[in-house]
Amino acid sequence: MDDDVKGKIGVQGLRASRPRHAATDTLGALQDLPGFWEGPGFSLIARPSFDPDHPGGTDGRPAIFLQLNLLEEMIEFRAIGSPVVNRGSVQEDIVVYGVTYLHRVTDATIGGALHIEPGMWLNIPETHAPDAKPSIARLATIPHGNAICAVGFVQHAEFDRIPQIPPANTVPFPVGGTAPPPGTKNHYAEFDLSIPNGQRTAPLPPQITQALIDDPIQMLRDVLDRQVNSEGKTLKKITRLITDTQGAAQVANLPYITANANAVDVQSVFAIEEVVDPNGFEFLQLQYVQTALLQFGGMCFPHVTVGTLIKAF
Repeated sequence: MDDDVKGKIGVQGLRASRPRHAATDTLGALQDLPGFWEGPGFSLIARPSFDPDHPGGTDGRPAIFLQLNLLEEMIEFRAIGSPVVNRGSVQEDIVVYGVTYLHRVTDATIGGALHIEPGMWLNIPETHAPDAKPSIARLATIPHGNAICAVGFVQHAEFDRIPQIPPANTVPFPVGGTAPPPGTKNHYAEFDLSIPNGQRTAPLPPQITQALIDDPIQMLRDVLDRQVNSEGKTLKKITRLITDTQGAAQVANLPYITANANAVDVQSVFAIEEVVDPNGFEFLQLQYVQTALLQFGGMCFPHVTVGTLIKAF
């Protein structure tokens, strides 16, 4: 190309003429995320209660307030338009692609703001330093003063029925211990709706039941059951994005958070589901469960959030 032609096209024209990779080649399992998603959810968190009138249990258990919220959630994902090159020193460079997101959460009952979270999902190729298969990562920051780097993997599944979703634990357990098995009795009265207690959210919306407190994932199961058995929809395919902060990943907190309610681990599953209605119309929904462990008073308290969001745009 001679200089005159170059001058007429300009630098931007030359750049625009370069071939672009398809989203399936670059984003992998993240390819369906870009867009705007919205829908309902539920949050359970046992937070510290610095209240002289409620000093905690006589057995040394810390004082808590059980906050229970029905949620309205909105997540906007945008594809990162250019490749991100990670420079290698003991292996060749790798190229990472991904999406940015902004997650907004309000209280569905009173409309108040609850949560805002900017972050990214990354699609990471196979590496040999470290020796790792293709993976995904979720980076997130929370205004309380937390930042997470969670890594994980993808699961693909074909379904013609409702999947079995394992329960999420909400029972506190000692620091250094392991989460108790399903069905373990919760000895904190705040979690028992049959016992009047001033240390939990009140009044409670009727949708927040004892079954939901014992296992928040029941909300996700109820959505799928209604769609399949009452509305005649079919669950066609699921892509699960599974990450946690254990191992090489981590949670970083402000010193105040570390001293008062230390967030030590975040595990999540984001399931992108293809659903078909009785007329053959296909749509995407995103069902997720996230458990963040908060440590204070020698105990681990699971903060569990679930949601079902439909891709609107």
